[in-house]
Amino acid sequence: MIRLFLVSMVILLSINVQATVPDRFTQNNINYRTYFGECPSKSSGMLTLILMKEFEKTGSLKSVKEKILDEKLDEKYFLSDYRISYNPVIKTLKIQLECPEPLAKVQVYKPNGEEHYSAILGDNAKMYEPQYENLMKAEKRLNHNLPLLAITTEQLEGNAPTDLAIFIKKMELDLRKQVSEIILSKNNDLTIIFALGGKATSVFMGADLWEEKLTKLTKVVGYVSKNKRYPSSINLVNSKKVVVKFSDKI
Repeated sequence: MIRLFLVSMVILLSINVQATVPDRFTQNNINYRTYFGECPSKSSGMLTLILMKEFEKTGSLKSVKEKILDEKLDEKYFLSDYRISYNPVIKTLKIQLECPEPLAKVQVYKPNGEEHYSAILGDNAKMYEPQYENLMKAEKRLNHNLPLLAITTEQLEGNAPTDLAIFIKKMELDLRKQVSEIILSKNNDLTIIFALGGKATSVFMGADLWEEKLTKLTKVVGYVSKNKRYPSSINLVNSKKVVVKFSDKI
């Protein structure tokens, strides 16, 4: 009994100090099973502690879920989805958390051009606090720099986040890693700035047919990278043709 008590205390101390939670453990006669997927273990561990405390206090799964909604814990702890269940027969609480893949660092601007706030665009088209990128990098769940995405508050309220998330997600990862900036104009014209061979290449995508144009863009970037001759611009506004321009300077 003393040994079990000591083991329980060691687990609890480890959780409180490091904010990490083992995937299986028992505390206060409740068995816990956790799954964090691609979530940062630090933030997910902190959230799990909050949910454990609430369940042990109330014994109510409904109370736990209401706490998440009332305090917006899903947003605060970077969740894209979660599932919590309790089996009273074996006294087991299962906590499964899912987090989005970060796609871009977002700079949101007011219509007058004044910067409003910064955020991280997830692959579920939702915005998250900027520290999400730092957490993912610290735990090596993100191993490349995110492109900077400029968007207005009006566009943010429309379909732009969803359209952009789908577009960025469809990019091959090697291509995505070479993107330094994404700009969506007031007319919804998309411009992508690539860092190819240490030089900036502007890609003009126009306002529509982005997915169709992405296939052509991938081929062009692959070709110029293979030949180590990098263009100053690639124009895909007209989906029926590709215009590639090279700088006169060597």
